[in-house]
Amino acid sequence: QIFNQHNAEAPNFEQAFHRMAQMEPNLDHDLSWFLLPSYWAKMVVALISFLCFANSYDGDFVFDDSEAIINNKDLRAETPLGDLWYHDFWGSKLSSNTSHKSYRPLTVLTFRINYLFAGGFYPVGFHVINIILHCTISVLMVDVFSILLGGLQFSNKGRRLNLAPKSSLLAALLFAVHPVHTECVAGIVGRADLLCALFFLLSFLGYCKAFRENKEGHTFSVFWVLVSVILGAIAMLCKEQGITILGLNAVFDALVINKINLLELIRKLLYKDKSLENAGLLRKGLLFRITLLMCGGAGILYMRWRIMGTGPPAFTEVDNPASFADSLFVRAINYNYYYSLNAWLLLCPWWLCFDWSMGCIPLIKSVSDWRIIALAALWFCLIGLICQALCSEDSHKRRILTLGLGFLIIPFLPASNLFFRVGFVIAERVIYLPSIGYCILFTYGFSLLSKQAKKKKILAVAVLGILLINVMRCALRSSQWRSEEQLFRSALSVCPLNAKVHYNVGKNLADKGNQSAAIRYYREAVRLNPKYVHAMNNLGNILKERNELREAEELLSLAVQIQPDFAAAWMNLGIVQNSLRRFEEAEQSYWTAIKHRKKYPDCYYNLGRLYADLNRHIDALNAWRNATVLKPEHSLAWNNMIILLDNTGNLAQAEAVGREALELIPNDHSLMFSLANVLGKSQKYKESEALFLKAIKANPNAASYHGNLAVLYHRWGNLDLAKKHYEVSLKLDPMAPGTKENYNLLRRKLEQLQKKGG
Repeated sequence: QIFNQHNAEAPNFEQAFHRMAQMEPNLDHDLSWFLLPSYWAKMVVALISFLCFANSYDGDFVFDDSEAIINNKDLRAETPLGDLWYHDFWGSKLSSNTSHKSYRPLTVLTFRINYLFAGGFYPVGFHVINIILHCTISVLMVDVFSILLGGLQFSNKGRRLNLAPKSSLLAALLFAVHPVHTECVAGIVGRADLLCALFFLLSFLGYCKAFRENKEGHTFSVFWVLVSVILGAIAMLCKEQGITILGLNAVFDALVINKINLLELIRKLLYKDKSLENAGLLRKGLLFRITLLMCGGAGILYMRWRIMGTGPPAFTEVDNPASFADSLFVRAINYNYYYSLNAWLLLCPWWLCFDWSMGCIPLIKSVSDWRIIALAALWFCLIGLICQALCSEDSHKRRILTLGLGFLIIPFLPASNLFFRVGFVIAERVIYLPSIGYCILFTYGFSLLSKQAKKKKILAVAVLGILLINVMRCALRSSQWRSEEQLFRSALSVCPLNAKVHYNVGKNLADKGNQSAAIRYYREAVRLNPKYVHAMNNLGNILKERNELREAEELLSLAVQIQPDFAAAWMNLGIVQNSLRRFEEAEQSYWTAIKHRKKYPDCYYNLGRLYADLNRHIDALNAWRNATVLKPEHSLAWNNMIILLDNTGNLAQAEAVGREALELIPNDHSLMFSLANVLGKSQKYKESEALFLKAIKANPNAASYHGNLAVLYHRWGNLDLAKKHYEVSLKLDPMAPGTKENYNLLRRKLEQLQKKGG
């Protein structure tokens, strides 16, 4: 539906609108920059944005990708699609107390599509989509900046005019090559920010389409306003920041479409001026459109609240220490310091880090802290810009500065800790949208300098230099995001006080088998944060494997003392106590772990091992059965059941369990081996042989597989094949227990047979 918008006191509103636009100073007039046709400008932006992040296409899954993608059951085909609408970004139920309440079902849906098309967890497809999304967004920014910097005007044929082609190209290039965007593009979980930004911009452009003019006068379309609200809702379903576009659309409407002077409006409101209608606030259509935006926003938030529930997300002090400070003064000072650091990352994105928590930024607790200067600098700049945005006599300047500040501040509000606690100190990914405002302000500042400068080419070369440095920084930072080792090590120089950085470097080293180096980093993580229970748990695990049981027990005991519901630490403590032959304490630790995590198959498995050591065979079998019920693919639990039943002479039951296990895990060679042993003892030689051969095909270098197959042939009377597999087994493991004795027995028997035959 189209409504004509007429001002009763200004019947020639359309002509006046065009005259005003022509009288406004053109931002491009004094700008020393390249002038390209719109098509070529977009091609250049797309190409440069691609070059910045192209080397991330074959990177690994890193950092949060493991939880959000690899361990997220919502990506798998067996999970009903409907579950995505009731789970958070990490695959947990929104109703769970442990949920972070990050509701992004459309982002998870794209991950699921990636997974299905790739046929598994192959990161290349995930990375390529992220790069394409950033290139698309950067191209859209050319249109967005042309509106924000040049105004919204249409030709007689209804085509939108680009009145600032040079400045919109510069701003789009600044956005495309900003290094702070690397986390969003090179980190796969950053797709939430990319999708949110895509629909955020589409919502804005859709809102602008509502004001396409026609022959009847200046008009607006309710249809496009509603489309804009729907696109804003989609943006929010990709990431929470998306809802802020509705507020920005309202600001744009007031400043650009209705050309409201905010300072004049405030004065008239304060003095209850009866000429408010002339100020533009009550101009026909504005309040109606803002009402539509407000109702749409309220409806979206209500639906989100209904789905998410009333409980706030559960964060810990190490995630965001300032939010747990008792003093309101300390909280306020540190929040403002965080804002200044975010602003610095936009201005000078050289020191970038995947995680800024856990001591990376120590709390400011006193006004004598020199870092207060950063707060003063931030607010000095912001107040100066706000004063210019409100008080300048130049309407063009007022509009650009207000829009720049609006796009800088409003999308950042959900991450500001003002409305609710967030789970981070600084997150580079949340600056993706606010960087739009930074690019507007930078471009406007450059245009002012160009206007004053005599040697404009030097300024242009300087800006080109900044763009080139940013491209190089993006390429370098993208390469660091290609693997966890590079990513974590790159953070050591930026945040040496961050315990999580040391923890992640240690974990990466431990996964690669370098336990000695991992221990050093885990110890440093615990030193930096004496309450870091995850570092204590992992360090305790390594010490347990190195048989340093006493220190392992001390660390794990401290971990469960600090966090009594830490189920993994309770289980690992039980393993250590079992190794120390303190069986009653170990059993108690296992049951405590299960109390805190009801579905804990690994703990039931270890509990079964404890019962087996105590010859409590029935209890052991029950524990392992529980493990397989909770996790049907738990190969170790199945194997232990088969072996225990085999060792206790229950061959029929062992055979039944083995067959059941192989139905569930048909390609597990260890299960084939265990069942083959049982079948051999039951004199089912043919079937046993088939399983042994299948197991050997899957794992040809297992000496025990060849050795036990040789025993089978030995019993079966197939002595030549027995000799062959004994020899293979001894070649693979000359110290294999029993194999050498059996081989010698076979050789003597063969010699006796040869003598008899001779």
